Amino acid sequence: MAGSNPFQNLQKELNVNGETFHYFDIASFEEFKELPYSIRVLLESAVRNCDNFQVLEKDVRGILSWKSTKSVKTDTELEIPFKPARVILQDFTGVPAVVDFAAMRDAVLKLGGDPDKINPICPSDLVIDHSVQVDFARAPDALTKNQDLEFERNKERFTFLKWGAKAFNNMLIIPPGSGIVHQVNLEYLARVVFQDDSKSKDGVKMLYPDSVVGTDSHTTMINGLGVVGWGVGGIEAEAVMLGQAISMLLPEVIGYKLVGKLNPLVTSTDLVLTITKHLRQIGVVGKFVEFFGPGVSELSIADRATISNMCPEYGATVGYFPIDQNALDYLRQTNRADDKVQVIEAYLKATTQLRNFSDASQDPVFTQIVELDLNSVVTSVSGPKRPHDRVSVSEMQKDFRECLTNKVGFKGFAVPDAELLAEGSFSWTDGKTYSLKHGSVVIAAITSCTNTSNPSVMLGAGLLAKKAVAAGLKVAPYIKTSLSPGSGVVTYYLKESGVVPALEELGFHVVGYGCMTCIGNSGPLDDNIANTIEKNNLVCCGVLSGNRNFEGRIHPNTRANYLASPLLVIAYALAGTVDIDFEKEPIGTSPDGSKVFLRDIWPTRQEIQAVEKQHVIPAMFRDVYAKVEMGSPSWQGLNAPTGKLYPWDDVSTYIKHPPFFEGMTRDLPTLGNIVNARALLNLGDSVTTDHISPAGSIARNSPAARYLSSRGLTPREFNSYGSRRGNDAVMARGTFANIRLVNKLVSGPGPRTLHIPSGEEMDVFDCAERYVNEGTPLIAIVGKDYGSGSSRDWAAKGPYLLGIKAVIAESYERIHRSNLVGMAIVPLQYLEGQNADSVGLTGKELFSIAFPENLKPHDKITVETDTGIKFQVIVRFDTEVDLEYYRNGGILNYMIRKMIS
Repeated sequence: MAGSNPFQNLQKELNVNGETFHYFDIASFEEFKELPYSIRVLLESAVRNCDNFQVLEKDVRGILSWKSTKSVKTDTELEIPFKPARVILQDFTGVPAVVDFAAMRDAVLKLGGDPDKINPICPSDLVIDHSVQVDFARAPDALTKNQDLEFERNKERFTFLKWGAKAFNNMLIIPPGSGIVHQVNLEYLARVVFQDDSKSKDGVKMLYPDSVVGTDSHTTMINGLGVVGWGVGGIEAEAVMLGQAISMLLPEVIGYKLVGKLNPLVTSTDLVLTITKHLRQIGVVGKFVEFFGPGVSELSIADRATISNMCPEYGATVGYFPIDQNALDYLRQTNRADDKVQVIEAYLKATTQLRNFSDASQDPVFTQIVELDLNSVVTSVSGPKRPHDRVSVSEMQKDFRECLTNKVGFKGFAVPDAELLAEGSFSWTDGKTYSLKHGSVVIAAITSCTNTSNPSVMLGAGLLAKKAVAAGLKVAPYIKTSLSPGSGVVTYYLKESGVVPALEELGFHVVGYGCMTCIGNSGPLDDNIANTIEKNNLVCCGVLSGNRNFEGRIHPNTRANYLASPLLVIAYALAGTVDIDFEKEPIGTSPDGSKVFLRDIWPTRQEIQAVEKQHVIPAMFRDVYAKVEMGSPSWQGLNAPTGKLYPWDDVSTYIKHPPFFEGMTRDLPTLGNIVNARALLNLGDSVTTDHISPAGSIARNSPAARYLSSRGLTPREFNSYGSRRGNDAVMARGTFANIRLVNKLVSGPGPRTLHIPSGEEMDVFDCAERYVNEGTPLIAIVGKDYGSGSSRDWAAKGPYLLGIKAVIAESYERIHRSNLVGMAIVPLQYLEGQNADSVGLTGKELFSIAFPENLKPHDKITVETDTGIKFQVIVRFDTEVDLEYYRNGGILNYMIRKMIS
C-alpha cells in the first residue's frame, strides 16, 4: 500500500505577489545541476509522487544516478516510473478511449465493483480535431460546407463525446472546428507549470512542471514550449488517466547543439527536415534529444515547436527545448494570464530550471553531443516516400529523375526507359485540355500537421502568394489545393495581414481545422485526372506541409509525395510539377509574357518577421480561445445522454461496445504456449501504422465496406476509418487494409494474404476469421522498424482482434511495441543480425513458441517450426510492468482488476 513520501522534507514554500505556493526543491540534490533539463522533469515527478508503492525511493535514486549510467553509452538499463501531469487525447484516439472507459464501467459493474471508480485521475484534455475529406478544396465556402458535412457524418460520435464530457470527471473537451490538437495544446492548453490545489489539504497550491502524454505521436510538439511530453498508445494513455505510472527505461539524452543563424531565405521547415535526416542517421530511437547552444535563442517558440513536432520522424522519444525567456514571452503573447506567468517564472528560477542558452555554464551533461550550424541549412523538401529523405531544392529535379528509374524502394519507382516521357491529357470543366507527366503536381496542401503553428511560414506563404498574384501567376485549376490551419488564430492573423485574398486567388481556401491531407483525407481526385494517371502509369505528386508522406498515405494516385514548407507548397503548385530547377527555369509567365522566377516572389525572413510582429498579437489568442470551449451552434445544439453508464445502441455503426472485456474474470487468466500457429502475414522493413491500422477512406471492395453495406449503408455513408474508430467490427476489418501493403505470402501489393492450408488467396480479415474458426493461433513475421509512424492504438487492437498472438520482428518502433504489450500480443525480436531470410523462413511454416513460467524481461526463447527450423528470439517485454500487463491479458484488464481488488 502507498506510504508517506520519504522526500517530504524537500517541500518548500514560494511566495509570489502575496500568494503562497508549495513545491519540491529538486535543485537541492547534489547531482541535480549536471542532469539534462528533460531528466529534471522526470526527477521532479518521481520525487513528488514517491509513495514507495508505485514510485519507490530507489526510483528517485536511479534517476539521480543518470550521469553514471547514461552519460556514456552503456548496456545498463534502468526501469523508472513516470506519472505525467496530464493526458491529451486527439479525437481519432479519444473516441476509442472514451468507448473503452464506458465499457470498463460495464465490466467493473459485472464483476461486483464500483463503476464510478473508472474516472480520469490526472487531468485529461480531449480535442475534437476530426476532419472530413477535402471535397470542397477550392470552394469559397469550403470551410462552411466541410463543417456542415462533418456534423452530418459524425453527429453520433460528437454526441457520444459530449456524453463523456459530462459522465467523466476531470476531462475537458475542446469541440470540433477549434483546431488541431497539438496547436491548441501549444496555444491554449499547456500549463508549463501546474498550479494545482486538487490534492492540497490546506488549500495551498502545489507547483510542478507540466508534463503530458498524448494519443498521437506528435504530442512532442509541446516540447518546443519546454513541456516534456510524448506520444503513447491510446491503451497506455487510458491507464495513465486512471492513475497508473508509465514504466520506462531511463533514456540516454543526446545534446543537439545549435550555433549560428539561419539564412534569411531559409524557413523553419527547411531546418526541421535537415535535423530529421541528421538525427535519423545518428540513430536516436528510444532516446531523448535536448537542444542547446546559442543558436536556440535565434529560434522562435513556433520554430522550436516545428522541430519538436517532427520528433517521431527522427525517432526520438522527445525533442526537448528547455524553458527560457522566449518561452515566457510566448505565454504572454498567447494571452496566458500575466500573474500566472509570474508564478511560472518564479518557480523555474527557484528550482534552477529556467534556461539561458547563451550561458554555457548552464549546459548539463549529455550522453552524446552533435552540432548543427544553422547557416548550413538550405531550402529543402523530403520525399518521395519518407520524411527523413531530405533533398535540397537545388537538387530536386535531378533527384526526382533518378527516383523514376531507380529500382522500386524508398527512393525508386522503376519506370522503364521507354515510359519516361509518358504523357496523358484530359479535359477540364473550363473547357481546356491539360496534360500530366511524371512529376506533375495534382495535390498541393498547406496542412495543419507541422507548420501551421508557425506564423513565419504561414505568413511567408501568404506574402509569396501576394507576390505571385501581383505577377499574374496562376495555379492550374485541376490541382487540388487546400489550406487547413491548425487553429482559428492562424486564420485571424492571415486575414488581418491581408494575405487571404491572394491565397484564395491561387486556390488555397481554408477548408477546415484538423487532420486532413496529411492523414489521407485529401478526398477523391476528379475521375478524369485519376484515369489519366492510371492509364499512363504516371508518377504524379502531392506536395504538402505535413510530417508524413509514407507510400499510400496521402492519396492512391500520388505515388510520390513531398514534405515542404507552406511557401514551397505554393511554389510547386504554381510550377505544376516537381520536375523543375527553380534556379534555371521560371516558375511561370506573367500576362505580358515575361518569365517569373521563384526568387522574384520569395519573401525574406525580415519581411515576414515585420508582418508577424505587427499582426500576431495577444488579442487574437484572447478572442479565439475565450469561447473555444463553447463550440459552434451545432455543437451546442447536440442533446447528449446523461448518466454514468452509456446506453449502447446495438444498431450503431459508429459506437459499439468493444469485446475486449468479454468473459473477463476476477482471477488472472491461464496463459499457455503458442502451438502450431500460422503466419497471417510475412512483411518486410518499415511497415508503418499506416499499413497496419485503418486510416483514410473505406474502399468499396473491402471487408469493412461489405460489413457496412450489410448494415444498410450506401458508399457515400461509409465515411472514413478514422471516424469509425469507436466500432471494432469496422476497425478489425480494416486492419492491414492498406493498398500498398507488401505481403510476401502473395504476389502483388494490397490487403491480401494466403490461407496456407488451402492455398487460397483472401482478404486479410477473411483469412484471419477463417483461421480463428479453425482454432489456429496466428503470428505475424515482420522486418525492421515495425510500427513506425503515428501512434495508433488500433494498430495493436486490430491485430489482437484478428487473432494474432505474437509478432516476430527485427526491431520495433517504441510506441507500437508498447501498444502490442498493452493488448497482450507478445513482441519477439530476432537476435542481432538475423531476420526471416537468414533463418530460412518462408512464412508458410507452423510455429510453436514455449514461454518459461519464470519469464523475465528480454529473456531469450526458442521458436520451433514443423520444417525443423529452430531459432532464438528476444522477448521484448522491456520491464516487469510489461510482464504484468501480459499476464493480465492486457493493460486495461490489469486496471480493471486493480480497481476491484
